[in-house]
Amino acid sequence: MTATLKSHSHGGTLVLTIHNPEQRNALAPEIYVAGIEALIAAERNAEVRSVVLTGDGGTFCAGGNLQRLLANRQQPPEVQADSIEALHGWIEAIRSFPKPVIAAVEGACAGAGFSLALACDLLVAARDAVFVMAYVNVGLSPDGGATWSLLRQLPRATALQLLMLGERAGAERLHQLGLVTAVSAPGAALTDALALAERLNAKAPNALASIKALANDALTQSLPAQLRDERDHFVRNLHHPNAGEGIRAFLDKRAAQYR
Repeated sequence: MTATLKSHSHGGTLVLTIHNPEQRNALAPEIYVAGIEALIAAERNAEVRSVVLTGDGGTFCAGGNLQRLLANRQQPPEVQADSIEALHGWIEAIRSFPKPVIAAVEGACAGAGFSLALACDLLVAARDAVFVMAYVNVGLSPDGGATWSLLRQLPRATALQLLMLGERAGAERLHQLGLVTAVSAPGAALTDALALAERLNAKAPNALASIKALANDALTQSLPAQLRDERDHFVRNLHHPNAGEGIRAFLDKRAAQYR
């Protein structure tokens, strides 16, 4: 069965579902391509206010397909390099996508699947979900931005513990570390992620886009540069129609209706 990325709408939220049941939702190049295409279309569609990424059948993603990796060992190195570039294109698309992206994790979230979940803006995980940076357990090093994400969110020793030991970690522990936004009852991660998405969908899209852009730059540029960017985003958003609606709604003590 071919690995696919299924999609459907839930109000203003686009739900993308990794579907590869025979391989526990292992990733494949066709999923990367579909993921990038879905985000391009969602960015152009004003009715889409957020995206939720999840896995089918009670598993988020088991990471890379080991059989495909074994076969790629018999191919020129460029074959695997091209595959990783495609994955990285999807990771970058998620990070630069101007709307919130939420990972909804049930079951296993391993290897590149863990990297993919970390690339999302928020992460909702079932209490019994299991996360593992499994690369080292098969003699490999991480991809998908795992080192970038973990070293920016955790102390170095804690990040290296996850990366170097390849031990399983539960949702509760990752919540305590700040990697998981919310812990759900088993089987409820998608439901809770959609509820979180609805809360985001009620916010001004232009303000959320600015917050995400500023957050992406905050750790890599100087304070003066960040202050200039905050100024420019603030002024631009003040003169957006949504600011007028938001301020009037606050003063009128009613819910704002953003576009």
